[in-house]
Amino acid sequence: MTLEKARQLLQAQVSFGGGYNRHGARLILADVIREHGQVAADELIREMRLDQLFGFQPGAAP
Repeated sequence: MTLEKARQLLQAQVSFGGGYNRHGARLILADVIREHGQVAADELIREMRLDQLFGFQPGAAP
């Protein structure tokens, strides 16, 4: 998965909100970590404010 595709998918999860979407965002971030590393996932968490929206913390696996 490209980082741009991950951004698009995460944006969809953010727009819907809720517990199921938190889980979906977690799966997307896990895929980003596998393919691009923790630093890329941390950047997405900060960029999309996933720490505030879903409680994800940079530096920790979601």
